[in-house]
Amino acid sequence: MIEDTPKGTPERRDYLSYLLRLWRVGKEEAVWRASLESPHTGERIGFANLDALFAFLRQQTDDEASAVE
Repeated sequence: MIEDTPKGTPERRDYLSYLLRLWRVGKEEAVWRASLESPHTGERIGFANLDALFAFLRQQTDDEASAVE
């Protein structure tokens, strides 16, 4: 998981930022690939399709919502 908080800050984050890259692979049935890169750490995570990307983003935001409760 990409941690997007500067050192010394609380666990709960109210702001997430990533550099998003999208590209297509394949000719006949092209598939979108994606990667997110943390601007704080430079860590990059890749996704085989958009569903995986969206699932990751949902997890990141759902975890934050549950941490508030």
